[in-house]
Amino acid sequence: MSATAAKRPGPLSHLRVLDLSRVLAGPFATQNLADMGAEVIKVEKPGDGDDTRAWGPPFVKASPADRGDSAYFLSANRNKKSITVDLASAPGQQLIRQLAEKCDIVVENYKVGTLARYGLDYASLSALNPRLVYCSITGFGQTGPYAPRPGYDFVFQGMGGLMSITGVPEGQPGAGPMKVGVAVADLITAMYATSAILGAIEQRHISGRGQHIDIALLDCLIALTSFQTLNWFVSGEVPQRLGNGHPNIVPYQVFACKGGYLILAVANDGQFRSFCQAVGKPEWAEDARFKIGTARGANRALLCGMVAELMLTRTMHEWIELLEANNVPCGPINNIDQVFDDPQVQHRGMRVSMQHASGPLSLLASPMRFGDLPVRYELPPPLLGQHTTEVLEQVLGLSQAQIDTLRQQRIV
Repeated sequence: MSATAAKRPGPLSHLRVLDLSRVLAGPFATQNLADMGAEVIKVEKPGDGDDTRAWGPPFVKASPADRGDSAYFLSANRNKKSITVDLASAPGQQLIRQLAEKCDIVVENYKVGTLARYGLDYASLSALNPRLVYCSITGFGQTGPYAPRPGYDFVFQGMGGLMSITGVPEGQPGAGPMKVGVAVADLITAMYATSAILGAIEQRHISGRGQHIDIALLDCLIALTSFQTLNWFVSGEVPQRLGNGHPNIVPYQVFACKGGYLILAVANDGQFRSFCQAVGKPEWAEDARFKIGTARGANRALLCGMVAELMLTRTMHEWIELLEANNVPCGPINNIDQVFDDPQVQHRGMRVSMQHASGPLSLLASPMRFGDLPVRYELPPPLLGQHTTEVLEQVLGLSQAQIDTLRQQRIV
């Protein structure tokens, strides 16, 4: 999929975002807004920039002498303009205030109280721009006994309970809690932040005013536990690790096959009957121990042992062909490279090509598909400070002489 086709304005092309965030949760949220057409001005520290620019390898370099930017940084910063501003300096803080007056949204993820000391908190900026939607993303939120603490994704996966229900069950080889393979606390926080920001923008149409949004990684990670927590609320039984099994549905897990693994996702009694017919075991569907979902759950170990033995008699591809032909939900476990060889993934255009300063660059496409104004792929992830002059000239109306002075003073 080429990025050149997306030159039309997006659904949010009428909005301007001041992005004061770093690392992943904030930048991924603002990338969502940017993909939908918002003008996003990413403010970075002079000289160093976003921490994740250095989170490699691998790195992409614009020139052999360039330090390069990490793939991690590239994953969350397309469609943005990068400017460098020293927020610790009074002139830098004044630049941010001037920019905030001309923006609709501010996103920040500084420790609680930091931006208030700079006069860049919600109270200070909303006094200048009452229509400003200001989203603060922190580990623990703006209030509570842990509010001052820093925090990282891995910590919240543990604190929020996710790791307690992820990993090999007790008593089996390799037993123990396991984190998810991506920074899921950051990513789910980004999605909640995106939704909350758009909700506040919609409310602004009615009230005429912006508001402060307080998003905490711990809150969002706990929300992600979803039905597992509801299972505990209702039953009083603390959910345990089930490996690749499902706490409520059986058989719904990974099974080894000849030369590979298969995901079997039998979600209801009708699908179980279809599964039994397809694999040549119709009697299982009539067995009182397995006939209905609650019975299958009560006899999980017995049934899954029988299914596991059967699955070893064919290859993964043979089982998938047979089960799909009988409308039994199933699928392979792909490596990342195999994902992008899949014809469905290729059809959906989940790999997008953009022209970066280093040359052609592949990025993950947005999964948002709008029927009218599509997401855009106009600006590749920016080099550090690439748009400083452009933004200061076009948004704030500064002269080249004023910008040169700011550079000489190392404000920008």
